[in-house]
Amino acid sequence: MGKYLTIKLLSAIPVLLGVSFLTFALIRLIPGDPVQVMLGPEIDGARVDQIRHLYGLDRPWPVQYVEWLINAIQGNLGTSIRSGLSVSDSIIEKIPITLELTFLSLLFGLLIGLPLSVLAAQKRGKFIDGFLTSVALMGISMPGFWLATLLVLLFSLYLRWLPTIGYVGFFESPWDNISHLLLPAISLGLAFGATIMRFTRSSLLEVFGQDYMRTARSKGLSNPKVTYTHALKNALIPVITVTGIQVGRLLGGSVIVEQIFTLPGLGRYTYDAISTRDYPVIQGTVLVFTVVFILVNLLVDVIYGLVDPRIKISGDSTGTRKA
Repeated sequence: MGKYLTIKLLSAIPVLLGVSFLTFALIRLIPGDPVQVMLGPEIDGARVDQIRHLYGLDRPWPVQYVEWLINAIQGNLGTSIRSGLSVSDSIIEKIPITLELTFLSLLFGLLIGLPLSVLAAQKRGKFIDGFLTSVALMGISMPGFWLATLLVLLFSLYLRWLPTIGYVGFFESPWDNISHLLLPAISLGLAFGATIMRFTRSSLLEVFGQDYMRTARSKGLSNPKVTYTHALKNALIPVITVTGIQVGRLLGGSVIVEQIFTLPGLGRYTYDAISTRDYPVIQGTVLVFTVVFILVNLLVDVIYGLVDPRIKISGDSTGTRKA
């Protein structure tokens, strides 16, 4: 396992280099000068040139990339053009909020997706199966920003049950923290839960047809015991894979959802940076999102072995999994 994880970490280095290089190059194709956006159209041209020189924006971008990469390896992601603050310090301050939102979204999606998938699989071909499958398809198709707007209108403006905007730290007030993150988590987690439901249902139906399932039923085991003890555990392998992939989607969705609910997380930080052409912030946040996604997929590989001991992760150069 240790050798396998080392190989996976080393193989992630080219991914990080590729993502950082593409991000560095593509954001410079966005129309608009970051200094001009920051200072406004009325500013003197000499002042613009002075600021550009201060941040090194007047040099060829390949040179800028090499200098940024050297600093990033040392933990320095540069200084925000807009605020003048350290990008690394800002990310450290904001990323716990986004990670907490992502975790709550995952939890919400699993809590609704897994039970409904079991119910749909057990009632295959019946009305409840078709109804739940249709609802899941609707949940996958529904845009997160549209759902977020509806949730704000219903639970915040009309019913006044939950706050509309803002954030409170968990250690300051656990209840206020959850109440501020509940609607954003539902906005992100509903589509994830619908995806989990569809994949788990398909996986369960495949497992239900296996010989050992028929043997378990022939022994007189109750239907819940057969489903939850034998079927669900074996059906979770593809679900774990989907969950790991969906983390990237949740992180990406946080950019819009945090803006709607004015959460001071990494997603909103990224959104504001894109709006103001703040190159160092965009480069730093995209790099951090990539690192989190890579680490989550490493965690998925570890969970494989915990869920199904038959899976052995080999330590060869290919990093394949052997059953």
